[in-house]
Amino acid sequence: MIDHVRDLGAVREATDRLLSAAGRMDNVSLAEPSRLPGWSRGHVLAHLSRNADALVNVLQGRPMYASSETRDQDIARDAPRPLDEQLADLRESAAGFLQAAAGTADWARTVTLRNGVTDSASRIPFRRLIEVELHHVDLGTGYELDDLPEEFVTRETDFLAKRFTGHPDVVATTVIAGGRTWTTGGGAGGGAVTVRGAAPEVMGWLCGRRDGSALITEGGPLPVLPPL
Repeated sequence: MIDHVRDLGAVREATDRLLSAAGRMDNVSLAEPSRLPGWSRGHVLAHLSRNADALVNVLQGRPMYASSETRDQDIARDAPRPLDEQLADLRESAAGFLQAAAGTADWARTVTLRNGVTDSASRIPFRRLIEVELHHVDLGTGYELDDLPEEFVTRETDFLAKRFTGHPDVVATTVIAGGRTWTTGGGAGGGAVTVRGAAPEVMGWLCGRRDGSALITEGGPLPVLPPL
């Protein structure tokens, strides 16, 4: 059962952690590379601000982004801003998202996200939580996958396992972590594989933030996952 109220509370807490960490940077460190190829830390913060605005659009029945090109252009435009502007934008856009969520009445309705993906409105707070938590890690300022709340790691692993289920490029895969088991893949030919390891390592592999070298694989090589 999705609890959007609880998830919104988690978004507030994660946003506070992010703002606190970002506030300890300066303009020089903001311009340095993040852990995302081709993006500075400024790109990461700009993306988070524009993502908050985009999810307001979703909650209010508008297209998430005008286009993929507009999304990319907005991030490139906002990335070079000084830290004080970035922090103000991140704070205001995050508050705007929470305000829009507070005014949402029908959480059971289906909404449309980027690239035509559909989901329940009730899952939008968790989707925002994913953005805030993982991109906080991407800043490379000391917040790591191992620091993420255990419940978040479990839910994100579940979310990603479902996303890859039946994928034509992923063999049938059993994932074991933290005393839980997931099945995913299955659309590609080849023998079934079992992957096991520490929960943050497994989630990091599934979301493309760890290379899987710390995982144990049985039945074949570690599956190569397509980009999210």
